[in-house]
Amino acid sequence: MTRKHFLQLLATLPFTTVAMKLRDVNALLEPLRPTAPMPVLFLGHGSPMNAIEENEFVAGFRRIGSQLPRPNAILCVSAHWETRGTWVTAMEKPRTIHDFGGFPKALYEVQYPAPGSPTLAQETAQLIQKTSVGLDYQWGLDHGAWSVIKHLFPKADVPVIQMSLDYTQPPRWHYELAQELAALRQKGVLIVGSGNMVHNLRLVAWDRLNDTGFAYDWATEASEKMKQYIRSGDAQPLINYAAQGKAFQLAIPTPEHYLPLLYALALRHKDEPVELFNDRPVAGALTMTSVKIG
Repeated sequence: MTRKHFLQLLATLPFTTVAMKLRDVNALLEPLRPTAPMPVLFLGHGSPMNAIEENEFVAGFRRIGSQLPRPNAILCVSAHWETRGTWVTAMEKPRTIHDFGGFPKALYEVQYPAPGSPTLAQETAQLIQKTSVGLDYQWGLDHGAWSVIKHLFPKADVPVIQMSLDYTQPPRWHYELAQELAALRQKGVLIVGSGNMVHNLRLVAWDRLNDTGFAYDWATEASEKMKQYIRSGDAQPLINYAAQGKAFQLAIPTPEHYLPLLYALALRHKDEPVELFNDRPVAGALTMTSVKIG
């Protein structure tokens, strides 16, 4: 909703209500303040149960969260919002989406009531030149976003928007699109990619789901090579992952959980420090490896 449309709506409301709503909309549409460059994160989100369990991965998210400067807003690219074309959520109050099945009732009861940011949505749409970006008022925050962001900012008091993954586009296109987001780091925006570097659900050893030390040989091979490229700053093999051999093909059978990594790496400045954390395999065919840049 633009300020013009919002003010038209206010004309139909009582004066006291108008005064309250004006305060709200001014906060929501306030320009983002310039800051020092914000870090960038790629978070291996794994099972939705990480939203409510206490484990080493949750502890890792909390540790990183405690080290972050407070952002003006968060932009999250989640594996779980694939669209034709590129969209950003632009509502004032995004809903908490429980986009999974077969889990305990307690997980479905979790709400993460972070505000949205129409300002950031509009700035993002205007900033990107590679493609037109639509403003979405229906989606909200899927579990790829809220299940991990809730551990970084448990009070849900930082505005959050999501940007979708255009499933029609190749990896290099996504990497180049992500580079256009770089200016947001200078406006206090924490950019978060959420997925998993190694993610093959068809080959998961379900009988070893609680064995966080077990990985198939191909998963270990792919993970180690990915980390080597990340540490060296060599993004090209990671962009062209399909040409990296059988281990990569097994690690990335579909691109949606991997592409958020490219969004994070595309925003790394030359020689910027990088930290790997939660660097553990799960059930043979998944890794929780996460990356902090800056």
